[in-house]
Amino acid sequence: MERRALQILIAIAGLVPVLGGGVGVAHGALAFGAWPGAGADSQDRYLSGLLLAIGLAFWWCVAKIETRGQTMRLLTFLVVVGGVSRLAGFMLTGGGGKLGWTFGMELFVAPALCLWQARVSALTSRRPHQGSSSPPRPSRAAWS
Repeated sequence: MERRALQILIAIAGLVPVLGGGVGVAHGALAFGAWPGAGADSQDRYLSGLLLAIGLAFWWCVAKIETRGQTMRLLTFLVVVGGVSRLAGFMLTGGGGKLGWTFGMELFVAPALCLWQARVSALTSRRPHQGSSSPPRPSRAAWS
């Protein structure tokens, strides 16, 4: 039950980077405000592509969430670094623009889901295997 709830929440949370990245790739910097010029638009599309890839990678984790600890930690690290960078920009410029709400996703939701994944992985590795007469061995997923 807990595993399924985690899978559902990761699938829903993954919508944010997938949709945000997709809009940024499709519309460039215009998706987020005034036209800044070709160089800034190109950079925005590149970063939007990375955001899209992060969301797709989170979705990739859903099917076998209990074994995707290493990937979840890497993705969470990337998201938190981005959130801290956004927070620094907010503190330096005094505004988060249209994307100020994303702080919560980047600095709280992603780390919480990562910690929950570690819990699900540990619980899954301790569950006795049906039809086996020998005690279960810890899986590598619990340590990776």
